[in-house]
Amino acid sequence: MLFLLFGFCFSASFAQELPSNYTSIKVAINDTILIDKVSINPVRFKVINNKGQIISPRNYQIDFSKSRLILDKSIVYTNDSLTISYLKYPKFLTKDYFIVDTSAIVKSSSSINKLYALQESTNKNQFKPFDGLNTLGSISRGITVGNNQNAVVNSNLNLQITGKLNDKVSIRASIQDANIPSQSAGYSQSLDEFDQIFIELYSDNWNIRAGDIDLINNNSYFGNFTKKVQGISAGGTINHKSGGKTNTFAAGALVRGVFSSSNFVGQEGNQGPYKLVGPNGELYILIVSGSERVYVNGLLLKRGEGEDYMIDYNAGELKFNATYPVTANMRIRVEYQYTDRNYTRFIGFGGANYTSKKLDLGTYIYSESDSKNQPLQQNLTSAQVDILKNAGDNSSQMIAPSAIPDTYSENKILYKIDEVDGAEAYIFSNNPEDELYNVRFTLIGENLGDYVLE
Repeated sequence: MLFLLFGFCFSASFAQELPSNYTSIKVAINDTILIDKVSINPVRFKVINNKGQIISPRNYQIDFSKSRLILDKSIVYTNDSLTISYLKYPKFLTKDYFIVDTSAIVKSSSSINKLYALQESTNKNQFKPFDGLNTLGSISRGITVGNNQNAVVNSNLNLQITGKLNDKVSIRASIQDANIPSQSAGYSQSLDEFDQIFIELYSDNWNIRAGDIDLINNNSYFGNFTKKVQGISAGGTINHKSGGKTNTFAAGALVRGVFSSSNFVGQEGNQGPYKLVGPNGELYILIVSGSERVYVNGLLLKRGEGEDYMIDYNAGELKFNATYPVTANMRIRVEYQYTDRNYTRFIGFGGANYTSKKLDLGTYIYSESDSKNQPLQQNLTSAQVDILKNAGDNSSQMIAPSAIPDTYSENKILYKIDEVDGAEAYIFSNNPEDELYNVRFTLIGENLGDYVLE
């Protein structure tokens, strides 16, 4: 009796143990089966077909973290149901824990969203013209006096503007007002921007510029040139759906100067200054700032205090820096523009270029001509005009007397007519009582003219 009583108590205590987490479920066949709502333990897991056979793990894929079973097609086609045995994690591992009472959390609703909508700004963006423009510049006034000259008032204005006019159009401008506009007022490359006076409007696909313009054509094999002019230019880009693009441009302007060049051999140890002259040997010319190209033995040099050379545009003088020593073996060539404008000269340049992956096609038009009815620095008489007409293209016959009556001034070099060895000649005179003339002389070579220098 004691033995039976002990056995009954043991069986009763065993029946009161916690239920096991090992579970078996029977599910309908499908290619993807969700086994449970929580993650399952990979220690004890097996899949049994409807015949009671354990399916090899090679015939399925199992994601234990998401409790997802993916079966091969061979299993799906040969079974209608499966039995899955797996081990759950303990409840304390899969239970949701909260710091606060979940009943105190207010769920999101449409009324809450309306409260957030009240925080949206009702102010509309108002566009302000010229808002955000950046300006930088200076204005100066000065007086120059001396014991051998009159008092002179100097004025100089430098102004730079950059910014956006609206979301698509931007502006940039550089404006300079000085006593001598042809002078860049500097010898170094850092002052290049002050050499120009222009206003430009531009966008992603077009630009318009007025003022000082640099006409450059170096993309084509034919007609390469660089020219500084004053006028207006416009250009635009058209993008095609096929992937190519077309660039068009046009410019019309007045020429600031004419081209000339000087060729000379360097002097041993002489860094300069070397005088630049006009095509007819003129010694006093104004060089258009930034238009010069200096070559030594065919190599292009750079301008600047820390580079190869400096140039005085007003005096037309070239000086080499100490870092670039000059020798007698140097062949120096200087190309430049100078402001010898006898007539108003117009220039027109335009063209278009189409570019794609397989084709590059362009056309350019260039025209430059003088306006013979608008002289600037000379007044031709009817007799001089007749001589030019009769000369045609023969330059040796384009010779006419240049003496014109003029009034006395201490700053002018004037001449009077007198008889020398039975011939009429012009003799220098500074007597206000004489009948004075302004005379221009032409250099025709050594010992070939009649100019006598006392």
